[in-house]
Amino acid sequence: MIHSILFFVALLLCGCAEQSTHQRADYGTLDIYENFESEYIPSREVLVWLPEDYDADKEYAVLYMHDGQMLFDETTSWNGQSWNVDAVAQRLQDEGLCRPFIVVGVDNHPTDRLTEYMPAKALNYLPQDNALLCRFERDKFIADDYLRFLVEELKPFIDERYSTLTDARNTVVMGSSMGGLISLYALTEYPEVFGSAGCLSTHTPVAIDDIDAEAPVWSKAFRDYLADNLPEANSHKIYMDYGDKTLDERYAPYQKAVDALFAERGWRRPFVVTMFFAGAAHDERSWQERLHIPLTLLLGSE
Repeated sequence: MIHSILFFVALLLCGCAEQSTHQRADYGTLDIYENFESEYIPSREVLVWLPEDYDADKEYAVLYMHDGQMLFDETTSWNGQSWNVDAVAQRLQDEGLCRPFIVVGVDNHPTDRLTEYMPAKALNYLPQDNALLCRFERDKFIADDYLRFLVEELKPFIDERYSTLTDARNTVVMGSSMGGLISLYALTEYPEVFGSAGCLSTHTPVAIDDIDAEAPVWSKAFRDYLADNLPEANSHKIYMDYGDKTLDERYAPYQKAVDALFAERGWRRPFVVTMFFAGAAHDERSWQERLHIPLTLLLGSE
């Protein structure tokens, strides 16, 4: 029981932070919208990173990333780590390994991160008397509202304000842990909007507490949702990965079950890729070290 509680607390904290109004980028330009209003979810900070050679006369793919507090500046993050997205993205574009793209980082809501990122429709596949589900109010799970914010409010704003390629092929969504779940959910719910999803250290156990008892049931519910709702095989690109340290050490059997589902549905490389990283932990430093891999796969130059 103690281990379960510690797991839940660690998962809840992963990616959480105070509003990061002073984040800075070492490379390129970071535009900060401190209180981006929404009809669907509480307002929050949105950050837009532009490469150093950003030119309004060119058009750019767009990478939408969750947990915006953790993306650029480790000096403002709760754990002193960040993805260092600006450094990785700038290098890949300078070296011609990725086509030109910008990054839109969306802050999580510090107290509602789990319920915003939990794929809400997957809960319909749970037994309605599931003990863990009964501990939560069903209407507290607002991932569908969060996705409506991304698709109906944020994306139109970005496409109007910046010089972007607006089609699905050039619109990518990415996150880690619960952010990996919501990224795959976004692609499944809006395949006409998001052409690719990057899901690092995806929380494939899915259960948000009492993982030992609940993960088999909650992970199956998510897979059943995917089985009924995934877009046509090999029509999009999906990257998933996991390590074997800290929280990631629990992920292997559940990730392999997701991989098996994709295979059964006819998905093949390079349209779906899962990678394992021995020694990698469930933290921003580990994700930063391998970020170049999903970026190259999903936004690579052609």
